[in-house]
Amino acid sequence: MDDKYYLEFEKPIVELDNKIKEIRDLAGSSGADLEEEIKNLEKKRNKLQGDVYSRLNRWQRVQLARHPLRPYSLDLVSLIFDDFIELHGDRYFSEDRALVGGFAMLNNQAVMFVGQQKGRNVKQRQYRNFGMSHPEGYRKALRLFCLAEKFGRPIIIFIDTPGAYCGIGAEERGQAEAIARNIREMFAIEVPIVIVIIGEGASGGALGIGIGDIVLMLENSWYSVISPEGCAAILWKSVDDPKQLEANRIQAAESLKPTSSDLLDLGIIDGIIPEPLGGAHRDYSATAKNIKNKLVEVLPNLMGKNSQELLADRLRKYRSMGEFLEI
Repeated sequence: MDDKYYLEFEKPIVELDNKIKEIRDLAGSSGADLEEEIKNLEKKRNKLQGDVYSRLNRWQRVQLARHPLRPYSLDLVSLIFDDFIELHGDRYFSEDRALVGGFAMLNNQAVMFVGQQKGRNVKQRQYRNFGMSHPEGYRKALRLFCLAEKFGRPIIIFIDTPGAYCGIGAEERGQAEAIARNIREMFAIEVPIVIVIIGEGASGGALGIGIGDIVLMLENSWYSVISPEGCAAILWKSVDDPKQLEANRIQAAESLKPTSSDLLDLGIIDGIIPEPLGGAHRDYSATAKNIKNKLVEVLPNLMGKNSQELLADRLRKYRSMGEFLEI
């Protein structure tokens, strides 16, 4: 990777990665057999990676979920599914490019795929609105959910958003109503719904397509009612000192507990999908394979339930979340 794509806590790995690339280039240009040296350096790099990533705090994992090279929904779709046919529009207002969806094949099983899509460069980010859906995005998703229900196809959802778009136009067109309607209607969709949080799962932007029978997270993704920096800004207002700003965000992340291991312990999610050493951005194929294997594992059990059982279990799952006392 280019040095600019390394996060601050990854800097110890930069030197070894650059050295490995340098030796590979030398071996390619000179024809020299340097495989043994490369293997030794890779072994050293992998050990260092293991040490670094085993000590990440929650704020660092949030940063990893936002890595500029992290795979997005459309990167993974082509590696997991066959014959993906994208469907467009909400049939009310317009097409929302921050959310993609359509029919696809998972091995021999026809499914409906819906996922939030970010952009890789400035032009793509503007085109995809940074992965932040307008109301028409949530209405498009609901249209696809109902279409899947009509044809008896299970629904696979990939969540990756910093939140729903909060501009004036979105509010005028009923952003809150669109999200609330989706949450209500998803409890009544009579086909299996499997959700995978592949990057960021922030606030109502995630919940608007986030009600399912099984909720999974990639190892280094995050899922919370608010981002750590948003939480820090509310609690401590603006801070001019960069070190204090970073400390506030770390403290907020520690309190929010947004990581996959936190949410598994709290019973919010049902499983964690492992990522390649160093994060999903280092190996798209391995990441996609891990996701696909998990989907293939959990779908048959859901497909074996009748609609009444499916809906009852889904409602029970969400009603049992949280801790409270009855007096």
